[in-house]
Amino acid sequence: MQKILITKEQIQQIAEEHLKGSDLFVTGIRVGTGNTISVFIDGDNGVSIDDCVGLSRSIEKTLDRDKEDFSLDVSSHGASTPLVSPRQYPRHIGRSFEVKLDDGNKAEGELVSCDNDGIVLQYQVRENKPIGKGKVTVTKQQQIKYNQIKESKIKLKF
Repeated sequence: MQKILITKEQIQQIAEEHLKGSDLFVTGIRVGTGNTISVFIDGDNGVSIDDCVGLSRSIEKTLDRDKEDFSLDVSSHGASTPLVSPRQYPRHIGRSFEVKLDDGNKAEGELVSCDNDGIVLQYQVRENKPIGKGKVTVTKQQQIKYNQIKESKIKLKF
C-alpha cells in the first residue's frame, strides 16, 4: 500500500465543510508522522462529545483508509490551552486571564469585555493615597488589541 501524506489544508477543508452553519470552529490541526491527525474545535456555546464524534466521523468518511492510513483524534480546545481566535473570548467574560503581550510584558485580570478589536481586562492594584499616608486599592482596566496578544490563557482556579 502506497502511503499518501495527509495535509492540514485537507483536514481544515473537510472540517470547515462539516462545521458550516454551526457555532463550532477549528482552533488547531496537527498532522504528525505516520498521518497522526489531531483536530481541536471550540464553539460559541462550548463543545460536546457528540460534536467531536460527528466531526471525527465526517473526516473518516471523507478520507480513504485504503489509500491513506491514519489515526484521528478530535477533541475540544481545552481549558488550559491558549485562546487562538477572537471568537473564543465572549463566552469567557468574567473569567481571569493571563495575557503575554508581543512587547514582552504580561497582563492579568478579569475579562470584562471584548469586541472586534480587542479585549478589556480589569484588575486591582494598591496605590498611594492621593492625600495622606497609606495605600488604597484601585480598580483599573487595560485595553489590549488582539494583534498585541502573543498568548492568552484562562487562569484556572482550584
